[in-house]
Amino acid sequence: MKILVLGSLAEGAGKTSLAVGLARNWKTKFGYLKPFGDRLIYRKKRLWDYDSALMVNIFGLDQSSDEMTIGFEHSKLRYMYDEAGTRAKLQEMARHLESNSILLVEGGKDLTHGASIRLDTLSLVRNLGAKLVLVVSGDEGTINDQLAFTQKYVDIKGIEFSVIINKVVNPDDFKSAHLPDIRDMGIPVSGIIPCEQELTYFSSSYLAEKLQARVIAGENGLSQRVKHVFVGAMSGDVAARGPLFKKANKLVITGGDRSDMIVAAMEGSTAGIILTNNIIPPQNLISMAQDRNIPLLLVPFDTFETARQIDNMTPLLTKDDTARIDLLADLVAKNVDANSLI
Repeated sequence: MKILVLGSLAEGAGKTSLAVGLARNWKTKFGYLKPFGDRLIYRKKRLWDYDSALMVNIFGLDQSSDEMTIGFEHSKLRYMYDEAGTRAKLQEMARHLESNSILLVEGGKDLTHGASIRLDTLSLVRNLGAKLVLVVSGDEGTINDQLAFTQKYVDIKGIEFSVIINKVVNPDDFKSAHLPDIRDMGIPVSGIIPCEQELTYFSSSYLAEKLQARVIAGENGLSQRVKHVFVGAMSGDVAARGPLFKKANKLVITGGDRSDMIVAAMEGSTAGIILTNNIIPPQNLISMAQDRNIPLLLVPFDTFETARQIDNMTPLLTKDDTARIDLLADLVAKNVDANSLI
């Protein structure tokens, strides 16, 4: 069994998305572990790691998501396992999956995460005898800085590793201007994945889940992608004349008592309407939204707090996000030498 540990120097590099893309392209049975859960969800009175649950749901793995993770909190894990105990637990988890040809192990949000409890990325690599796949992303300067820092200061002596450069805005320019310098540093590059704007959009159903919103109409439109966010603080007539309001796939945030804004939003190409302060609009507007498959999401927060929460959201994959999953698989197939990793 080939074991690959996916790691990154910074949060949001795209490790889980890469795992999904790789798994969709490999024509072989694989297993997945995320020893230190750092993206918590609470379901059925149990804590799960979001990424582990996602892999189970997308690929139908014969693992339960809670068996993929040792724990979630530094304070508990510090006293549950010493260094030998951590190593033994990791190796036991890997042995249970040895019938698979490949084992994907996802590290924490950066290389340091989990170091105090021996669950950082490099500890996972060494304890499992794995290959490190380092995912880096950002602008050209950031990518070069991360790789130069890795070469100079990160102890990867004796570790088999490869680099995948993700979310590159202009791949052709990067390959001609920067890839030769990276290879001169002795860093093996297995892929350069272009930035794809479509992967940064989330659906109305994802918003509803994250905001714990009540869907009062338009359930059939929850799969629509949100590409623009409009805060409806003015009158509906004024809003309708604005250029942003005319854009397709917009999300409108307004109060349920703002009938003029709700009507104006439903006249255009709208992916969803968030109604703030738990104010339910008149029934005729609910019926109109239902007929047009425009989701109405009711939240208890005021408009400012709702907009703030949306602005801070990370557009995570969901199990029903088939379009983005297919896109990830295609990007990996075209831009990553997936077989060289194994």
